[in-house]
Amino acid sequence: VERFPGITLLRCKLETGRTHQIRVHMQHIGHPLVGDTVYNASRRTHLKIPFPRQALHAEKLGLIHPVTQEFMQWECPLPPDFASLLKALRDNTDWIK
Repeated sequence: VERFPGITLLRCKLETGRTHQIRVHMQHIGHPLVGDTVYNASRRTHLKIPFPRQALHAEKLGLIHPVTQEFMQWECPLPPDFASLLKALRDNTDWIK
């Protein structure tokens, strides 16, 4: 979706509901998540911009209701801390320590 030096903003679609699916896969292909202290322990990105959690956000969630069989979907905007991180990355190219 968007590239920065050393970091890329991605949109991922889950095929299964497996725990840590995105985190494990991204680490396996050499692109761990910013702020992931479990799957990114050896290659932690050192940002000048404080971001004390995983840079992971569920923008859209959907499911088939178990009783009505109706497809239900919810959308959620970026949390303020994630939006601030993206703004800082866009405004400044000198963000890695």
